[in-house]
Amino acid sequence: MSNLIKLNTNDSASIVENEWTIVKLPASQVEARKQAGKVVLFKLTGEKTVTDEQISGTVIPASGKIIVPLSVFIHRKAELQSRLSVKEVGVWIDTHEVLADLIENQADLNALPIIAVHVERFADGRIFSLGTLLRTRYGFENELRAIGDVLRDQLFFLKRSGFNSYVIRADRSAEEALASLNDFTISYQGAVDEALPAFARYNRAS
Repeated sequence: MSNLIKLNTNDSASIVENEWTIVKLPASQVEARKQAGKVVLFKLTGEKTVTDEQISGTVIPASGKIIVPLSVFIHRKAELQSRLSVKEVGVWIDTHEVLADLIENQADLNALPIIAVHVERFADGRIFSLGTLLRTRYGFENELRAIGDVLRDQLFFLKRSGFNSYVIRADRSAEEALASLNDFTISYQGAVDEALPAFARYNRAS
């Protein structure tokens, strides 16, 4: 069964089949650094985390709707152009990547039918900031999808941050996650889905 949840135009949600194929980079041969006894990959702004070999070695399906990594989109955009023009190409970004790189290489974000944000760890809150920026500062109006370590407890807040589709982690139930979009009936703070905070939405005059 599909693990993709999408919001409908009437703000309800349903589990649907996934038409998009995620294109992944091949594994890197770059040696990981060590910090505090743990093997980690440093992902700081400005530090290169994808190699030229990975970009050139990424296998792009010849047909169908595809979502490619940001680095592949930037460096191989010319070969994707014909499919981009017919809305068959989307982009996915990791939470450590900066949106400026996407904006510089795709001025009209709404030419992309879908942007996905990949979160490696459930506790990484940067996905919410990226969603909010895409919707507010950059005016992205099309499908905004959360992928990666996406779990039930995040969905309500991902929706508030502008995401309208969610691929639930493969070992979890999309049916159970679907119910979480209705966990709260009233939101106190303003966000993408409702700009005004609760105190400004209600007339408390007696």
